Amino acid sequence: MNEGRLVARARRGDPSAWVALVGEHQQAVFRLAYLMLGDADDAEDVAQDAFVRAYRALGTFDTDRPLRPWLLGIAANLARNRQRAAGRYRAALERFFGADRRVAAGDATTSVTETVAARDEARLLWQAVRRLEPPDQEVLYLRYFLELSESETASSLGVAPGTVKSRSHRALIRLREVVGREFPALSEGGKA
Repeated sequence: MNEGRLVARARRGDPSAWVALVGEHQQAVFRLAYLMLGDADDAEDVAQDAFVRAYRALGTFDTDRPLRPWLLGIAANLARNRQRAAGRYRAALERFFGADRRVAAGDATTSVTETVAARDEARLLWQAVRRLEPPDQEVLYLRYFLELSESETASSLGVAPGTVKSRSHRALIRLREVVGREFPALSEGGKA
């Protein structure tokens, strides 16, 4: 069924329409949250919260636009909020216990066991992306990990398509620098 019709039915309170919409988009919303947070449980929480918030705000959704970028924008905002809250909590713990700042954004993924070469390269690339600033991570996740178009990415980020193009370009330059500096195995394989 047409997405616009499902949105209209969901707005009128049809639960089966909302379930169909969630089913269509939940994998992409979860993947974005996971890419941003690096934790499946946190990503699941963010994805659920994103759909709850989207349902409550469904009356404000512009049905002339695709639903996925709108949902991804909500999920990205929630993931950023969770990252900030986690950072404040970690900083408070470090102050309280006098810990030094050795915790890096990608450390949670370094315990992944060795697997096939392609999977290892993907993991290393994800870690390299996690070294970038959050705005660079987001544009790369949306454009290349979730394979959204420039216009869908622009809609998710709330910016113009030309801005997505320039941000993507700068983020890729920064990623190449990180790969060259911290992940030379990826450079040697010609992956970045």
